[in-house]
Amino acid sequence: MRVVLLRNRLAVGVAVLAVAAAGCAAGTKSGQSAPVNTTRGNRGTHVTKKASVPDVGLTPQQIRRAYNVGPLLAKGIDGKGQTIVIVDSFGSPTIARDLAAFDAAFGLPNPPSLKIIQPAGPVPAYQPTSNRVGWASETTLDVEWSHVMAPGANILLVETPTSENEGITGFPQIVQAEKYVLEHHLGQVISQSFGATEQTFSSAAQLRSVRSAYLLAAKDKVTVLAAAGDSGAAGETYNMKSYFRTRAVEWPASDPLVTAVGGTKLSLTASGTRTAPDVAWNDGGGGRSVVFARPAYQDGVRGLTGDHRGIPDISMDASCASGVAIRVSYPGSGSHWQGICGTSLATPLFAGVVAMAYQEAHGHKLGVINGVLYKMTAADGIVDVTKGNNTFSFSRRGKTIVVPGFGARPGYDLVTGLGTVNAALFVPALARLAG
Repeated sequence: MRVVLLRNRLAVGVAVLAVAAAGCAAGTKSGQSAPVNTTRGNRGTHVTKKASVPDVGLTPQQIRRAYNVGPLLAKGIDGKGQTIVIVDSFGSPTIARDLAAFDAAFGLPNPPSLKIIQPAGPVPAYQPTSNRVGWASETTLDVEWSHVMAPGANILLVETPTSENEGITGFPQIVQAEKYVLEHHLGQVISQSFGATEQTFSSAAQLRSVRSAYLLAAKDKVTVLAAAGDSGAAGETYNMKSYFRTRAVEWPASDPLVTAVGGTKLSLTASGTRTAPDVAWNDGGGGRSVVFARPAYQDGVRGLTGDHRGIPDISMDASCASGVAIRVSYPGSGSHWQGICGTSLATPLFAGVVAMAYQEAHGHKLGVINGVLYKMTAADGIVDVTKGNNTFSFSRRGKTIVVPGFGARPGYDLVTGLGTVNAALFVPALARLAG
């Protein structure tokens, strides 16, 4: 999954304020004794001092207000008792202290627990290569921003020892790790900010050979999410140096048992109030699968999907014009605060929303939520996104190639799905309808 670092200040209303910061940091990760290694944050940390908010991206306060999370938190709906499972290649060697510093800067409580496991084998020693730095950034984004949305949820970071690239590379280890999580009942929602273009697999059969974890998740009623991608209506080629000239989508987002999370652009004031309705993020993945047929829950939108599985299902903030700040300190990061964007942001944001719905469901499992999503309305917290498109352009051999995308429209579309969410309405409705 491509994550984009924002080196310059964003053209958005970023609040540069002083906020209360928590005092102590979490410990470092323990040794590599497989399969389970743990890192726990400090519980019950109290606000003790001030720190400056970074100005490289949107803040937790802005994002929470944009998605109307405040009323839920005021009622104690914060993901308590639930576990968000974050799956990433390699992970980050400094995630525990970076999350603690992030929480301190924004006055957030530490999660009840942060655990790290490596069920598919020990991760190779960290070296500051571009690949490892990229995955460390991805991991940091996933952990810090799922925690923003559901600060009372436990976080289980599942690290795999092989890079997920294009095609099947990395997926056997991801499947092994996720099946371990499922067989040991370690979490309620799995967040995946990665994907491979369907056409980079050698065949549909090869792709289907690595979806056993999603079959098991559906059986056990665990919700699985995946980012729809950051290449608009196109998709990266196998060598990850160019893009397909025709429309393509990413898997596992395209899997019917997975909820595909697309991207939007927010326009916010410094307090998080919208200055305009959300629009589709131009680079947000979306389109029709060439592997999976239209699932029954999309029969009502067959006019757009045809006989194919269409993605995304739902969308959250992903645009680089409304990116967020992450706290990093791993070697090669170059800065302690970075701006970052992509559907790699949208997915953990939605994971936090789903974790709150699990809490609201009072022990009832939500499982594959797609069937419920397509029955939800504005009264249930679905917010339609009607403008923007995901037409994608790139340069090859001095020529500009344009892959025509899909336009946002009233109702479902192949760039933002059903739209985005008003969490205060969406969480209780999802809990009620799915639970």
